[in-house]
Parts: sequence; structure tokens; C-alpha cells
Amino acid sequence: MEIFANPDTWISLLTLTFMEVVLGIDNIVFISIIVSRLPKEQQAKGRNIGLTLALVFRVILLLFISWIVSASDPIFSINLPFTDEDFPVSWRDIILFAGGLFLLAKSVTEIHNKLEGEEETHGEGKVHATLGQVLVQIILIDIVFSFDSILTAVGLAQEVIIMIIAVILAMVIMLIFAKYVSDFVNKHPTVKMLALAFLLLIGFMLVVEALHQHIPKGYIYFAMFFSLLVEMLNMRLRKKTQPVHLRQNTIVEEDKYTAAE
Repeated sequence: MEIFANPDTWISLLTLTFMEVVLGIDNIVFISIIVSRLPKEQQAKGRNIGLTLALVFRVILLLFISWIVSASDPIFSINLPFTDEDFPVSWRDIILFAGGLFLLAKSVTEIHNKLEGEEETHGEGKVHATLGQVLVQIILIDIVFSFDSILTAVGLAQEVIIMIIAVILAMVIMLIFAKYVSDFVNKHPTVKMLALAFLLLIGFMLVVEALHQHIPKGYIYFAMFFSLLVEMLNMRLRKKTQPVHLRQNTIVEEDKYTAAE
């Protein structure tokens, strides 16, 4: 195709693919935490279906790109009390606000369950969710993340075919690394708590965006990666200072977890 003869097309494709991978990290984290509720033998299936659904939603939304762009146009206004101003509300605001509240509620529930000592091991007695319940939650958050992702894509590329290719490439990359991210999060309780805190932050950001208060995503993702870096250093420090017999027990437990895969 003639479009691919232009070097700017390849730059847009690489840039957009990278951005889609970065924006998809929160999706992977959410899916990793949700599918950990499934029985062990269904977790890989739930994770793969979840990411496949994310790809499907993104491609479908790209095919309706004109509606996505117009979704930022106000559909009604709310008169703010004590002011003479009207607050315009668009479909974008409604979707981001609802998605943000859902993410906040889900993250708070998961954090509460962990703090209350809900069983997190992979042994007997763990309360499992059904595949259907997990997929419904993944679909709801996929719609929100896909919507936000497509709005970003519109600003980076003009051709729909470039956006679709970038989304597919990003999803392939995420499918390859999703299992490793999921295993890492579920092996380490402190990392899982940090991941839930990330989701709280993202949920808050979505709500704020719906209220027309823009927060540059670069700040959010920098804070997430910096916090993760600090946690990785803490994990190394804990391993070095941990008594030998406890360290051996930790290795045995991790080997059991890996063998259960």
C-alpha cells in the first residue's frame, strides 16, 4: 500500500504501538488480579480471553472512530449550584466516570479482602469466582480502557489501518508477557497490594478526567514505575536480610507455585 511507503507512517506505527503497550499495562494488572480468583486450571484461559476481548473492543471502536471523536461533544448540561455556569456532559464523561467508579470500588474491595485476611493461598478452601463472573468484570473495564486508549490513538495517527495494526501488535506483545506479569504479581503479596494501589490511582484519574480536570498520564505512569522500582529494591533487601531457613522456605513455596502452573 502506498501509505506504508511514507517513513512517517512507520514512525506513527511504532509510537502508537509503544503507547498502546504502556496504556495496556493497567489492563494487564486488572486482568491478572481478577483471574487470580479463578481455579488454577482456568486462570490462563480467563487471562487470554480477557486480552482477546480487549483487542476485539479496540478494533470495533476503531471502526466507529467518527463516533468516538464525537463522543466528546456535550449531550446535555448540568447547572452548577452557587454559580451561573453550566457543566457540559458528554458520552466520554459518562463512560470514564462510570469506569472510574467501578475501578475504585473493585480495588477497594480487593484491598479490604486482603487486609481482612481473606485466604490468598492456592490451596484448599479458597473461594473461587466463576469464569462468567470474571469475564463480565473484564468486559466492563475493557470497554473503559479501550475507549480511553482509542482517544489517545486518534491524537497520534490519522489512518485507521495504522491504528488497528498498532493495537494488534500491542495486544500480541501483552499476550506474550501477560502470564509473566500475572505470576509475578500473584507470587508477591506486597506487589499485588501495590498493583491494587495503582488501580485505585487510575480509577481516580478516570473520575477526574470525566470532570474535565486533565491529568497528564505521563505523571501517573512515572509514579507507578518509580513505586515499582522502589518495591523491587525492597524485595532484594528483604531477601538479603532474611534468615537462611526462611529464605529456603520462600524458595520452596515459589517452586510449589511454579509447579502448580
